[in-house]
Amino acid sequence: MSKLPHIESDGRAVVIGAGLGGLAAAMRLGAKGYQVTVLDRLDRVGGRGSSITEAGHRFDLGPTILTVPHVFEELWAACGRDFRADVDLRPLDPYYEIRWPDGSSFAASRDMEDEVRRLSPDDLAGFQRFVDDAEARYRFGFENLGRRPMNRLWDLIKVLPIFAWLRADRSVYAHAARRVKDERLRMALSFHPLFIGGDPFRVTSIYALVSYLEKEFGVHYAMGGVQAIADAMARVVTSQGGAVRMGVEADEVLFDNGRAVGVRLADGEEVHASVVVSNADAGHTYQRLLRKRPRRRWTNGKLDRYRWSMGLFVWYFGTTGTAGMWPDVGHHTILNGPRYGGLVKDIFRKGVLAEDMSLYLHRPSVTDPGVAPEGGDTFYALSPVPHLGHRDPVDWKAEVETYRQKVAARLEEAMPGFETHLSASLIFTPEEFRDRYLSPHGAGFSIEPRILQSAWFRPHNVSEEAKGLYLVGAGTHPGAGLPGVISSAEVLAKLVPDAPVREAVLPLAAE
Repeated sequence: MSKLPHIESDGRAVVIGAGLGGLAAAMRLGAKGYQVTVLDRLDRVGGRGSSITEAGHRFDLGPTILTVPHVFEELWAACGRDFRADVDLRPLDPYYEIRWPDGSSFAASRDMEDEVRRLSPDDLAGFQRFVDDAEARYRFGFENLGRRPMNRLWDLIKVLPIFAWLRADRSVYAHAARRVKDERLRMALSFHPLFIGGDPFRVTSIYALVSYLEKEFGVHYAMGGVQAIADAMARVVTSQGGAVRMGVEADEVLFDNGRAVGVRLADGEEVHASVVVSNADAGHTYQRLLRKRPRRRWTNGKLDRYRWSMGLFVWYFGTTGTAGMWPDVGHHTILNGPRYGGLVKDIFRKGVLAEDMSLYLHRPSVTDPGVAPEGGDTFYALSPVPHLGHRDPVDWKAEVETYRQKVAARLEEAMPGFETHLSASLIFTPEEFRDRYLSPHGAGFSIEPRILQSAWFRPHNVSEEAKGLYLVGAGTHPGAGLPGVISSAEVLAKLVPDAPVREAVLPLAAE
């Protein structure tokens, strides 16, 4: 690694946003000797991975699938802690079940060959080749590219031959189609980019690596949900001497002689630090928090030209008296509609709300009874929908109940009579993602991870717009998803020098 340039530092750092990326950044900076203050406008840590409790049901609002436990273990180890001692992680088997309208299904697990043989025996050899392909992409795309800085053009140029060798120009779906013939299996091997906001028919085949992640490391659930992970992260931060301040909103990054020196809050309070890290969406960081500062690269016009991930319609609901009902509905179920490619095109390219849908159904109460009152269940049903930045955006205030009824009709096929047991109900549309998480266009996963919007092309972890300003989270390198946002903090730690040893913390001027 090249020698880091010397920068003046007073040993203080401020992190904007207590999402998983921001908390991981605070942990990494605390381990490097910084006195860290984390700021967040919500009432619970975790950002999109936080939770809401209603009528005794705890709803995990965002990510539910944990695929690479070692990135958390290594994060904790960097802080001198044991992740497994702080978080109760349970492996799931099967990982999830995929269902199609014709009644067929596919249960993903560590030993998926038997399912492939049952669903499409002629595709077994092609499936095994796809998994081998996925491993090669994992070694390069995750363990190499995804865990080191990509803020210099040379970082990109020197890996272009590997991109070419791995056919990064080919989409995940196109690559799956070259390996297997059954359309159901093509969907099962290519839908994973949707978990990080990408169009499987446009996103680079490098993201086929998710198939290897699942097969090699499994799919896990943290007892207490992702909220339990976020709470544990906050405890590590405070144990390092840091502070986590909730209910405060960052309004502007402060500068002195071209260098970031802190944050001004919405109420006018100033929090000074020589290292400023934004876990806010990259679009919000540049368009709002740096609104008074001329920008050379990440201008409003450039950000507006970027492709953003899809929006999400999420219905969180609880039931009573349903323990033991619908025994075939497990922890994770994917309910496919009649279309795959056409539906994805409507969502990402046409920007229209289709009549049909595919749903991801989360039922954590089968693993973690504590998420619901005794005898009840907690669910969420997620439908990918267009974000709000399309030419004719969906008017969700007018559409929300109609769409909820369509979701309910689809769920009724899998869980007959479920609506008669409802005890809690809460809905997030792209408008909630825009207002709650300050996500541009209400996008569920920030900037879409297309090939020319990934790695060096993505907003960098070290900002070009100001010294002392860094970015972590879904909108920067390496991207969205739990492994991605945790890895963004690992990249950050390679860019920020250790805190200086000083006897006193000196004040900084701010303009």
